[in-house]
Amino acid sequence: MDILRESYTLNTGATIPKIGFGTWQIPNGSEAYNSTIFALKSGYRHIDTARVYGNEESVGKAIRDSDVPRDEIFLTTKLPADIKTYEGALEAFETSIQTLGVDYVDLYLIHAPWPWSDRGGDYTEGNIQAWKAMEEIYKSGRAKAIGVSNFNVKDMQAILDNGTITPSANQIRFFIGFTQDEITKFCQDKGIIVEAYSPLATGRILDNPQVKKLADKYNKSVAQICIRYTLQRGTVTLPKSTHEEYILQNADVDFVIDNQDMQYLNQLHDIAS
Repeated sequence: MDILRESYTLNTGATIPKIGFGTWQIPNGSEAYNSTIFALKSGYRHIDTARVYGNEESVGKAIRDSDVPRDEIFLTTKLPADIKTYEGALEAFETSIQTLGVDYVDLYLIHAPWPWSDRGGDYTEGNIQAWKAMEEIYKSGRAKAIGVSNFNVKDMQAILDNGTITPSANQIRFFIGFTQDEITKFCQDKGIIVEAYSPLATGRILDNPQVKKLADKYNKSVAQICIRYTLQRGTVTLPKSTHEEYILQNADVDFVIDNQDMQYLNQLHDIAS
């Protein structure tokens, strides 16, 4: 699966594999460990976790136990969304590094611009303070790149206006029918990689008849169409599965959706709501 060896270049000059293995909603323990190990054995070289997922311990152990050299693995984790202070961000990073059992991460993200309990709240000042800590972590070399997640244009502009380092990535919900065009264009215009999480709309898109018809045309699964779509939109894609069959299938996307069909998919809206 050659696509697993394809990458984008971050604004730091480092490369990020186009397909990552997402671990959201995979419990710590054997499930997270076994699925991460299998993904690495199958050729994945990009693993995405977060402190709030609660599985850093098992994901880190899988990385250490795999036969893949650490410098060939792109590892992302995230600062909990409710931490909006400089000192709190530094402490959270130390906790993640220790829990993962690694010396560094390849990408460290602010998980959201607001705590999940106050979604949409204005935490601009807290984000600026957290970003100052992120910059310190980056300068230390213990995070090879830093970025954000779930940030809109206003949130991102505050970081650009008050920080000294441009975020390398913004990880957002992005799938057919929900492409967040404003923030996506804003990031891509500024050389900030967009990472698409939930490219299958957490499974809600899998029974969609419009996408199913297109999948049949290409002799692919709906999931493969969804993943390929996010790649052709220029994003990093982060499919998640604990089933070996689907982990393999999610990376078997070395095909091209033609321009007409991409235009068709682009005009679909709210198909997974």
